[in-house]
Amino acid sequence: MIQPAPLDEAAALATFLREQADAVRTAAFGLTEEEARQSPARSDLSLGGILKHLSHSWSSWQRREAAERGERGWELTEADYADFYGSFALTADETLTQVLEQYDAATAGLVDAVGSMDPGADALQAPAPWFGQFEPTRVTKRMLALHLIEEFARHAGHADVVREQLDGALAGQLTMAVNNIPGNDFIQPWERTAG
Repeated sequence: MIQPAPLDEAAALATFLREQADAVRTAAFGLTEEEARQSPARSDLSLGGILKHLSHSWSSWQRREAAERGERGWELTEADYADFYGSFALTADETLTQVLEQYDAATAGLVDAVGSMDPGADALQAPAPWFGQFEPTRVTKRMLALHLIEEFARHAGHADVVREQLDGALAGQLTMAVNNIPGNDFIQPWERTAG
């Protein structure tokens, strides 16, 4: 019997990131355009907004990499701020299909970048002026990857709550439906019900 090769650290980090990214995408399975925009909890979070916001992570990663290479400065422009703050909700001309396509491309880029990095390599983390930090800080690529995993995991939880509030769908039911896993005595795949 062939034993699977153990994952190196970068591949393991990429696997954890992919699992969280998949969990967020699964929460959007079977949504209508209207449902993707609804914010059924006390906050303004919608599933479409969560997907759009997490897609922004890839442009942030690319911007940080470009700044490290000296191709741009570390300062955030008004356009950067507008892009970030506009990432939390779908605009009137955006569709769920478009946002899912952007999300798939963005998360594939992030997973590939994390999977091919040297986790111990030095990196600079972008300033976070909203926390009073105006200069980049020196970290490792490992810390950047762990931050991404944390960010996606936090929003995967948000996505589960928002989805459950929309139609009662649970993460396990949605996962079964997405992956065509048959039901059992404990859980059944999600199906849209009439009404």
